[in-house]
Amino acid sequence: MIPSVNFTAQPVTITDKTFIQLRKDIVEGIILSGSKLSETELSTKYAVSRAVIREAINRLESCHLVERKANIGARVVTLTLEGLAELYQVRESLEGMAARLAAMNMSDAEIADLHELLNTHLETVQTGETYYQEAGDLDFHYRVILGSKNNQLVSMLLDSIYHLIRMYRVQLGMAGPRVSTAFDEHKHIVQAISNRDAELAEILMRRHILYTKNTLEQKLISDANPN
Repeated sequence: MIPSVNFTAQPVTITDKTFIQLRKDIVEGIILSGSKLSETELSTKYAVSRAVIREAINRLESCHLVERKANIGARVVTLTLEGLAELYQVRESLEGMAARLAAMNMSDAEIADLHELLNTHLETVQTGETYYQEAGDLDFHYRVILGSKNNQLVSMLLDSIYHLIRMYRVQLGMAGPRVSTAFDEHKHIVQAISNRDAELAEILMRRHILYTKNTLEQKLISDANPN
């Protein structure tokens, strides 16, 4: 059985709850990319004080979902080709390292759970639905990152850029033939980790992330030029 692990600790304050809900709404595009964040409007929408919204926005800025500009204020980041390229250069390097370390450090039980996780994804792949996975413990990449057992690497990926990566993945998505090929790439990465082949696991992860970046890049270009 896949262990039930929450992506974050259970929110204990209204600020925590508001931050998590705002983060989810930004990642999923409910709050549109590039949109200005009004403390007054958000405090009404989420039924909390402006101070709570202000703190949540500050926390969203630290995970790169919100940016502040002079004379404009806080805005949700915009999904751009340049932003995607820069983000995925960092992601390819760091997650490649995570896969290498996971092959060295994951327990046999954790690897078995990773295989089981992919089995749960198979139904989505077979139906041809968009394949990006839920956040946290249901996310293949999240599991591999944790499996690196390197606290500095985990912090850089999960505390800093994880949700920005998810924002691109969720809003641009992967559909069509890329769904099955991405799933196959996941299987090959897990097999390399199972075989304790650290070098191959890194190569396959870096290649997988590069292919995903190329797919998302084409989707951005297509969305910008619908005709």
